[in-house]
Amino acid sequence: MRTSKVLIGTVVSLLSIAPGCSDRGISFSKDVKPILDEHCLPCHQSGKEGYFASGLSVESYDDMMKGTKYGPVVMPGYSFSSTLQILVEHKADPSINMPKQQMRLSQDKIETIGRWISQGAKNN
Repeated sequence: MRTSKVLIGTVVSLLSIAPGCSDRGISFSKDVKPILDEHCLPCHQSGKEGYFASGLSVESYDDMMKGTKYGPVVMPGYSFSSTLQILVEHKADPSINMPKQQMRLSQDKIETIGRWISQGAKNN
């Protein structure tokens, strides 16, 4: 019986830190856009290197949701399979992981993007 309680407690704890399980809704404009502006926008806007290479612009919510010339980068509700999340977690080929021009995003910023995607990637 004790083992069951410990197992249940562990599962509840893990779920509480998993992307999309946060009590607080993640806002695109307040939480995600500032991350994109700081780390992605210098290259991923019209006329810049990242835009020419991929077709991805993060200038606005609509631009980002259009994705790249290869397809969408965000699958609302599915952070684990969204290209954006895979790239910022550095789980892709090193030549395409993002951001390129600087060190990897902090874990907090990566988790914020992941929670936003898992919560439906809303334009809020």
